[in-house]
Amino acid sequence: MIHYNLRCERGHAFESWFQSSAAYESQEKRKLVNCPVCGSAKVERAIMAPQIVGKKGRESAEAVPVALPVPAEATTPTATPLLMAQERELRAKLKELREHIVKNADNVGERFPNEARKMHYGDIEHRPIYGEASPEEARALIDEGVEVTPMPVLPDDRN
Repeated sequence: MIHYNLRCERGHAFESWFQSSAAYESQEKRKLVNCPVCGSAKVERAIMAPQIVGKKGRESAEAVPVALPVPAEATTPTATPLLMAQERELRAKLKELREHIVKNADNVGERFPNEARKMHYGDIEHRPIYGEASPEEARALIDEGVEVTPMPVLPDDRN
């Protein structure tokens, strides 16, 4: 997986994960990478520093939290409502994304890995689907070059 910082033509900055740089380029070419703020499909990679983990360090490497830039006004004690508002907005966008997927894609349930493979290899027609896959099944799909993305899980979904 590769993490990109992206920026749309209107200057909105956001991040996204892709299976590989080729997967990003393919999705960008097909105008599948859109700004979550304005919906623009004119997106480009922003300058970013790579995070490199050596082969030996992969097993023991811990995830390094990345701090987002905080505006100067957010450092005051009154920043809590602003951060809460941003969190609510993010949750609302994630909920909107999930609802869009559920509305516009077929839920194939536990058949997801098989259906995704069939589409990838051209055995059946491509269509938007979602469903369930174990972490091992998802890894196997990715290793085969099948483009899959986990649906965002919201705290409310776990209750």
